[in-house]
Order: sequence, then structure tokens, then C-alpha cells
Amino acid sequence: MKEQFEIKNKNTSRKEEGLRALGETTNYVTNYDPKVLETFENKHLDNDYWVQFNCPEFTTVCPITGQPDFAEIIIMYIPDKRMVESKSLKLYLFSFRNHGDFHEDCVNIIMKDLKKLMKPKYIEVMGKFTPRGGISIWPYANYGIPGTKYEELAKKRFISHNMGI
Repeated sequence: MKEQFEIKNKNTSRKEEGLRALGETTNYVTNYDPKVLETFENKHLDNDYWVQFNCPEFTTVCPITGQPDFAEIIIMYIPDKRMVESKSLKLYLFSFRNHGDFHEDCVNIIMKDLKKLMKPKYIEVMGKFTPRGGISIWPYANYGIPGTKYEELAKKRFISHNMGI
């Protein structure tokens, strides 16, 4: 079942890069669909920099009970040649709405899908899921290109990660 909401946007500067979603009528897919993700060229290959996305209204459903689960998803990465387009990322994250998976699985799926899509130098994804039954779960996953300083960064950030405490 797809719901359609019309959103107008006059900014079409990325259209020449072949992006489909940006500036067009938005079709919200409510079942997991990594095919909605799009990338564009990183125009700053000469230096490393961080990109962070915060999605404070992420929703999915428990695969056992079908009850809704709510979270803030935080994605941070150091781009290489390709970057994820933010509207397509929003649509992708929205596609989890009726997808039944455990919290840890959602975070790992998101990281692996983005890793496959962009091939970033480094990426990390954290989910701050709201409490259910009095317990909140905050899974964290990261990746750095093997054999590079980004693999070392991944190891260091993983070991020293405080899970937001």
C-alpha cells in the first residue's frame, strides 16, 4: 500500500546527476525498500569530512508482536566518491515503517545498505530506541575500509563508544 503526498521543491540543482526523488512528487513506500536510495558525486575528494544525519522519528514494528517501535537513528560517515542523497535516505528510512525486525537488525541493515550503496571510507549507525517494557535498546554498528586509517578509526570508535551515556 503506497500513500502519495505531493511536495513541491524548486531546487533541481542535483537533477543533472540523475537523481529521481529530489524535487518530485513524493511516494512514501511503507515496506522496506533499499532501492529508493540514491547517490551523488562527492565534490570534495581532496579532504576528509563528516556527514551526519539524524532521524528522530524512525519507526518500525516488532517482528514478534507487530507493535510499533520508535527510535532516533543517527548516521555518520566520511564519504569517498559517492554520497547519499538526503531525500532518498528519508524515504528509505520511512520504508522501515511496516518492516518487522529487531532493533539490532535495523541498525545493521541500515549500515550495510549504505555501505553497499556509497562505499564510504567510514560509517557508523546508532539507534536510540524508546523504552518498551521499561528497557530501551541503543544498538551501534560501524565500519572502516580494511587496511586503512579508517579501519583503525572504526576500531577506536567502537572500543571507546559510550552508547550516548
